[in-house]
Amino acid sequence: MANNQYDVVIVGGGISGTALLFMLSRYTNLKRIALIEKKEQVAAVNSHGRNNSQTLHCGDIETNYSLDKALQVQSSANMLVRYTEQFGNNGALLHKYSKMVLGVGHTECNALRERYTTFAPHYPGMQLLEKDEITHIEPNITKERKKEVVALGVLNDFSAVNFQQVATSFIHNTAQNKKCHTDVLLGTHIKKIQQQGDSFNLATSQGHINAKFVIVSAGGHSLLFAQQMGYGHEYACLPVAGSFYYIPQLLNGKVYTVQNPCLPFAAIHGDPDILVPNKTRLGPTALLLPMLERYNYHTIVDFFKVFNLDKAVLKTMWNLLKVRDVRRYLMKNILFEIPLIRRRLFLKDAQKIIPSLRLDDLSFASGIGGIRPVMIDKKKSELLLGEAKIDPGNGIIFNMTPSPGATSCLFNAEKDLHSIAAYLHCTVNTDAIQSELK
Repeated sequence: MANNQYDVVIVGGGISGTALLFMLSRYTNLKRIALIEKKEQVAAVNSHGRNNSQTLHCGDIETNYSLDKALQVQSSANMLVRYTEQFGNNGALLHKYSKMVLGVGHTECNALRERYTTFAPHYPGMQLLEKDEITHIEPNITKERKKEVVALGVLNDFSAVNFQQVATSFIHNTAQNKKCHTDVLLGTHIKKIQQQGDSFNLATSQGHINAKFVIVSAGGHSLLFAQQMGYGHEYACLPVAGSFYYIPQLLNGKVYTVQNPCLPFAAIHGDPDILVPNKTRLGPTALLLPMLERYNYHTIVDFFKVFNLDKAVLKTMWNLLKVRDVRRYLMKNILFEIPLIRRRLFLKDAQKIIPSLRLDDLSFASGIGGIRPVMIDKKKSELLLGEAKIDPGNGIIFNMTPSPGATSCLFNAEKDLHSIAAYLHCTVNTDAIQSELK
C-alpha cells in the first residue's frame, strides 16, 4: 500500500459500512476514506438476501414497535427509499408487495383494531382488512380457517429489499465521486487495531493502515475488537440464529403475525423470496448458537471470547428462561433444527398463516438464515434489543447491532457521520443530505 494514511477507515463491508462510506464521501469534505472487508464481496454475511428477511421495515406492521419507535423506523425506511429514487434503480433494489400483519382470534383481532386507530393517522396507506378483504388479497390465509381474523395492511408500497444490491450500489455511487479518494479493500482481514497517539494503526493481511478515525461495523465481531482494545467489557454477545422454511408461492405478499410481548424474538412471517422465484419463505425460527456467523464454524472460538460467561450473564439468562413462554419457545426452536421432526413441528406454526398448508408443502431452507448478535448489558442483566454501540469518544466507534436492522443503514450512518465530523472538525453538507435523502 503506497499511501496507507486515511481520514476514516470503516471495518466491515455490510449494508451499514457501505452506507457510511457513501455518506462520508458525498456529504463531507474528507479526502481519504477506506473500507475493509474480509470477504471477497460486500454484504456477503448478514446483509446477503439469503441471511435476512429481505424486508423494508416501516413500523406499520411490526407489532412490537410503539408508535414513537415506529415513526423513527418509518423515517429510516424513507431515507432508503429516497436514496434509490436519487441514485439507484428502484426495480432492482426495492420491490413492491402487499404486506399485512395478521391477527388470529378475538384477542389479537381487537389488539389490531386498536392499533389501527392509533397508527392509521401516521400511515395513510394503512388499511384495516376484515376477512373478505383479506381473502381478496391473500386467499390462502382464509381458506379452511375457523377462527376470527383481521389484518392491518399496506397494499401498494415498497416492502422488500435486496440489501446486497443496495450495498453494491453504495460502493458504485461512492466511486463516482472524484472529490474524495476511497479505497475498498476486499478479502482483507483485520488482525489488530491499536491506538497510537491521536490516530489508529490497523494491522491487516495486506499490511498496516493508519486512520484518524475508525468505525467498526462488523456485527458480533465489533464487540470482539472493542474488548481487545479494552472497551465494552460491560457487554456480552448472545448470537440468535434464524432458520427458514420454503413453501410453494402460496402468498402474494408479506404476511406477518402478531408478536408475543413475552418473547424478545421475531414472530413468524411469510415473505416472497426475491432471490428464489416462485417460492415463499416462512420463518424465522430463533436458535441460540455459539458462533458469530451462521455456518462459519471458525467463529465458534470468537463467540466464547465475547460471551463472557459470569454472574451477570447467568442472571440475564435466568431472567430470560424463568419466563414460561420463553422456555417453551426456545425448546421448540431447538426441535425445529432436528431433521427428522422439524417439518412436522414447524407445520403447526406455519398454519397460523396458511391453515390449509400440508406437510408436503414444507421444506427446510438449508443454508438460509443468518445470525443476529443480541447484546447483553451485564450491568443491568438484560438483553439490548435495539441498537448497540460503543463510543468511547476518542476517535473509534464500534457498531454491533443496527436497529431495526438493515433498513436503518442510512439513518445510523448519518448519526456516525456527525460524530466523525465533530471529532475531525470536517464540514458536513446538511442541506444536500436533506434534499437528497429526506
